[in-house]
Amino acid sequence: MVWFKRSQFFVFLCLIVVIGMCMRITEFDVSKFKDFQNMGDFLSKWFPMNTESLPYLFQESLLTIAIAFLGSLFGLIIGLPLSFLAARNTSNNRLMYGVTRFFLSFMRSVPEFVFGLILLTTLGLGPFPAVIAIVLHNIGVLGKLISELIEAADKGPMEAMRAVGAKKWIGNLFAILPQIWPNVLSQFFYRFEVAIRTSLILGLIGGGGIGQQLFIHFKTFQYQLVSVDVLLIMVMVILVDYIGGKIREKVI
Repeated sequence: MVWFKRSQFFVFLCLIVVIGMCMRITEFDVSKFKDFQNMGDFLSKWFPMNTESLPYLFQESLLTIAIAFLGSLFGLIIGLPLSFLAARNTSNNRLMYGVTRFFLSFMRSVPEFVFGLILLTTLGLGPFPAVIAIVLHNIGVLGKLISELIEAADKGPMEAMRAVGAKKWIGNLFAILPQIWPNVLSQFFYRFEVAIRTSLILGLIGGGGIGQQLFIHFKTFQYQLVSVDVLLIMVMVILVDYIGGKIREKVI
């Protein structure tokens, strides 16, 4: 018991040291908030909102949702079958398991922004490169997350399917997928929310949507339009979260 308490104290001490080092490296200084008035003055320039361009910005918001939705959906469609190859209990062999895991790790290790920069050289400016960039990254992320759900699934239904002579892919489809489907949907809608925010970043490199408008308005000091952009972004994320929760309730 004494050893256990000493180990806890050692871990806590190491954590404090690491936190202190990180704060020093990042120049973490709460006292800098004493100039909070500067932030207040800056935010005051955002109001009153300029709603004259609201119809156009609403169209750009729909474009952002379309980019995020397609990027998440195609990422799920491609990542779902790959996740079965990347799970220990459903993969055909160790080589296939290792290659698939490496591929998924590579895809999610490359940020969407980097994918977007690479694709711009081939596909040019516009929303299409942004969609493909989000698809490529989501393949890695969703494939990894779903493979972990598959590995944690109950083995009983799968063994029952095999006992009656069902093929392996049929067992995967009817024994494992129904168990994990609510969590798969939950992960999909979370990635959908993330993709909305990602599409904003891709707007900085000409990906279109409300992110590109936000960048333009900041660059041209049109802060009363920036406030409208931010409001529309908040509404989009809240709506996606609400709709995703309702759909998940129906599935469960």
